[in-house]
Amino acid sequence: MRLDHVGYAAGPEGLQATARSLAAQLGVRVVDGGPHPRFGTRNVVLPLSGNCYVEVVEVLDHPVADKAVFGHAVRERSAAGGGWFVWAVTVDDLDAHAARLGEGAEEGVRRRPDGVELRWRQIGAPGLREDPQLPLLIEWAGPATQHPSAIALAGGTRLSGLTIAGDRDHVRDWLGLPPDFSAEHVEFTWLGPDVTPAVGLHSVTFETPRGPVTL
Repeated sequence: MRLDHVGYAAGPEGLQATARSLAAQLGVRVVDGGPHPRFGTRNVVLPLSGNCYVEVVEVLDHPVADKAVFGHAVRERSAAGGGWFVWAVTVDDLDAHAARLGEGAEEGVRRRPDGVELRWRQIGAPGLREDPQLPLLIEWAGPATQHPSAIALAGGTRLSGLTIAGDRDHVRDWLGLPPDFSAEHVEFTWLGPDVTPAVGLHSVTFETPRGPVTL
């Protein structure tokens, strides 16, 4: 289990402008991702070192976006001005987690502009609206060279910290981790209800060649 990516909903300036602004602050490249036909969204990828990436997403003007939970979550966050709305971890045995949590896995697919089709399965999308402190759990299909982070610059910008409003023990239980679990390489900061009423991902810290950046 490791941190896979963090998701940022495009602001009023649109997908490409939002992605370029984030990329400029992080010193990374912008890579067109393609549409998610089952979710009613499209994305742009900012590859990071450490097998991680930033996914910048916008909702499409398509009926499926009104039915898919992921599309709903993107639409709501963008309507509020854009910003962080999800984090995700990758696991080796998604079926075991689905059985433990009593949730069904949904299929994801998108075709990159170069024609390569990416496929994955995920669980946890309902939490984007019901309990957004919880991450998505993802299992990728295909070779590691197709992962969105595969073209990141060696020794470049990496994700170093997440600040989440929520209950650390609740998230650990949902992930199936022991109470004393401590993440390596990524520092987690937890904000309680006395700090903010808005549960979920609040900010992300990156180590860049120019120093730390928190967005």
